[in-house]
Amino acid sequence: MSLPLAPVDRALRWGLITLCVTILAFLLVPVLAVIPLSFNAGSFLTYPLAGFSTRWYVDFYTSARWLPSLSNSLFIGSIATLIATLLGTAAALGLDRMGGIPRQVLNAVFLLPVVVPVVVIGSSLYALFARLGLTGSYLGLILAHALLGAPFVVITVAATLAGFDRSLLQAALSLGATPLEAFRRVTLPLILPGVVSGAIFAFATSFDEIVVTLFLAGPQQRTLPLQMFDGVREQISPAITAAATLLFLVSVGLVGVIELLRRRTERLRGAASSGS
Repeated sequence: MSLPLAPVDRALRWGLITLCVTILAFLLVPVLAVIPLSFNAGSFLTYPLAGFSTRWYVDFYTSARWLPSLSNSLFIGSIATLIATLLGTAAALGLDRMGGIPRQVLNAVFLLPVVVPVVVIGSSLYALFARLGLTGSYLGLILAHALLGAPFVVITVAATLAGFDRSLLQAALSLGATPLEAFRRVTLPLILPGVVSGAIFAFATSFDEIVVTLFLAGPQQRTLPLQMFDGVREQISPAITAAATLLFLVSVGLVGVIELLRRRTERLRGAASSGS
């Protein structure tokens, strides 16, 4: 005799909830385990904690190695994000106006940095930049990080353009606006959430990048992930956990901003739907 439908549905729902919680715990517990270690009073990365202390945060913010690497990551990430946002937005707008096979081919080309293994990109950029004299320079590292971040801008802006009402742009042009004015006053405000989301993904990619940085960075361009890698390889210091906690908080903040942008986009679309 079969069970009633309602109990089966409840069992299935609780089973899915349990599965989702288990997967979430599997993903987050190793990351969250680092945060208590950053407040450990001892000098070893072990549980149980020897006591509560902020000594490793003080060491991080007063060290001659950690703070410059954080400054390099912020500087390189900011400039690379700006370049990636401009190029990615322009590429997405160009792809939106194209069609057929050329659009598919160019779209695949723009997405290659996401598909190709990072070690291949790093070695290829090293061979190219070595000829141009860009290895061991801020310019070379910024260009490389912009290359890695631009595809994310293309993806997010293209997704935003998929729901763009082109009749608004045609109406602006018919009312005497120049193409530049129509873009600035009509297109850009509507696709701005996608542009900002792409910029956030580009910055996160740059801030977390290490493989390409290993190929191209010199002693003066040491970023925070590279410093963490060297710290693990040479001498394991609990200050690494403070740096890891900082990276985690930055990632959480960026995800929060993306969620706010998503909700803003939904509100705008809802207002446009109710107005029409």
